Amino acid sequence: MRKKWFSGIVALTLFAVILAGCTSGDSSEAGSGSDKVTVTIWHNWTGQDAKAVAMRKIIEDFRTAHPDIEVVDEGLPTDGLKTRLRTVAAANEMPDLFVMWPDAMTKEFVKGDLLQPINAELDAKPEWKDNFIPNALDGYTVEGNIYSVPMNLAPSSFIYYNEALFKENNVKVPETWAELEQAVASFNEKGIIPMALGNKTNWVAQSTIFSTLADRVTGTDWFLKAVAQDGASFTDPQFVEALKKMQELGNIKAFQDGFNSIDETQMMQLYFQGKTAMVMNGGWALANLVNNAPEEVLKNTHITILPPVDGGKGEPRTTSGVVGTGLGVSKKLSGAQKDAAMELFYALAGPDGQKATLDSSTLVSYKIDLDKSKAHPLFVELYDLMQEVKITPVYDSKLGSATVEVINNGLQELLMGGKAEDIAGRIQAAQANAMKQ
Repeated sequence: MRKKWFSGIVALTLFAVILAGCTSGDSSEAGSGSDKVTVTIWHNWTGQDAKAVAMRKIIEDFRTAHPDIEVVDEGLPTDGLKTRLRTVAAANEMPDLFVMWPDAMTKEFVKGDLLQPINAELDAKPEWKDNFIPNALDGYTVEGNIYSVPMNLAPSSFIYYNEALFKENNVKVPETWAELEQAVASFNEKGIIPMALGNKTNWVAQSTIFSTLADRVTGTDWFLKAVAQDGASFTDPQFVEALKKMQELGNIKAFQDGFNSIDETQMMQLYFQGKTAMVMNGGWALANLVNNAPEEVLKNTHITILPPVDGGKGEPRTTSGVVGTGLGVSKKLSGAQKDAAMELFYALAGPDGQKATLDSSTLVSYKIDLDKSKAHPLFVELYDLMQEVKITPVYDSKLGSATVEVINNGLQELLMGGKAEDIAGRIQAAQANAMKQ
């Protein structure tokens, strides 16, 4: 009886060992097959815009080309994705790959020990790493480690102008500050709005005009020092001068009456209706123009940048903006799962992914030629312009959220006659406080 009992235990043990061996591939790294690796990715490519469609196609093509890798993707609207990422970050339960933003979010996740750098992967492919535009990797670099690469480019400050209105009224498209002032005066005389502005939500003046204008006056190095509160202050004379230059535009009636009571959409409507000669907006406005502007306005629309400011310390051929979103790589990834995740990363953010993004009429932070025969002429014009200009920081990408609120509100007040020195003092106090926290 004892022998039978012992033999039964041995048999059960052997069966358990064999069963464990058969199922050992079914882990967090495995899918339905023992050799299949699972990679999870969260993204915001949920719409039917060309960029989203292009990115989803890359994922589908990757699945087809890699039957040994199971890609589990989840798409969320941008705001929902940001909220969800911060929720799982608090619990240290990040997906394997996820769309993330440069600067503040990247630094926050690095501080939480949630990301792993991709220096080795970039160094192994110098033809990839070396083709990003200048400063493109800065927003994803923390203490010398690179945590992602941008998958698009978001310049925030262009002058879109109606060439027909300039020609009809014998006005020169401005290339200097004096010519801009003359254009404003000429259009006002003709009863045409020189430049539409919709600053009701108050980020518009800061993002599309002031970030570039201020850089023209102060230069980028000064701004970054002021952000860090290291050798520069927002009460410095050059920043006060930048505020006064912005106020000058209001004083010479560059903008229509009531500019603080309409939003960006209404601002663009003024341009679509032919009531304004110019409008300053970001690269994102191009799709709106192409899809919604009347044909007569669209065919006469061209793009330029804000003229340089006499005596300013900033480079003249620049525009404010940010490099685009990238992909974060979970700190927990290793082995075959990390290898698979980095293959997908490269498919989406490598040269082929950058080309697919550009072909979807989306600017990229990457040196790649556009197939101009397939793109809308206005996008071709924007693309060509971006080959000549350098991106400088947009204020709301570098400053703390509390400071951004102060500067946005301050610009509204400034354009209504507020004192530049007082507004500068409040901005300085907000940023000094933010750096202490």
